[in-house]
Amino acid sequence: MNTKPILRRTSRSLPIALLKARETVMGPIRIMLNETGISEQKWRVIRVLDEAGPMEQTSLAHSACLLLPSLTRMLRSMEEEELISRATDPADGRKSIVRVTDKGRQILRNHAGASEALSSDLEARFGKERLESLLDLLEALNNTPLMPR
Repeated sequence: MNTKPILRRTSRSLPIALLKARETVMGPIRIMLNETGISEQKWRVIRVLDEAGPMEQTSLAHSACLLLPSLTRMLRSMEEEELISRATDPADGRKSIVRVTDKGRQILRNHAGASEALSSDLEARFGKERLESLLDLLEALNNTPLMPR
């Protein structure tokens, strides 16, 4: 008797489906960002800071979907490029607060039209209701931690 667990077909594997979907969405965004040489990770950091305002690094890492050590290294180069600024948190000197600079905001403005066109194209092809449903489902999934057995 074979007790080997049966795996889902890769075509119906959630991790693989999410990776394929990510590439479908991110491919055109990477092409857009290549024009200015900014990485998708830096783009996320700038967008999060512009939307949420100044943030402590740990919160920023979480919001931008980055590991804290990766973010810390990236912030050094972003500061050198004058895309962000950092200052010591007055309430806790061990922490630093990160802010987007005018130069960082300019990158957002420079890409706003192309970014909106990509979003509009995706919405037109996939359907507004389906896209909203997908976002709702993904948000629910992100709020449902899965524990390995």
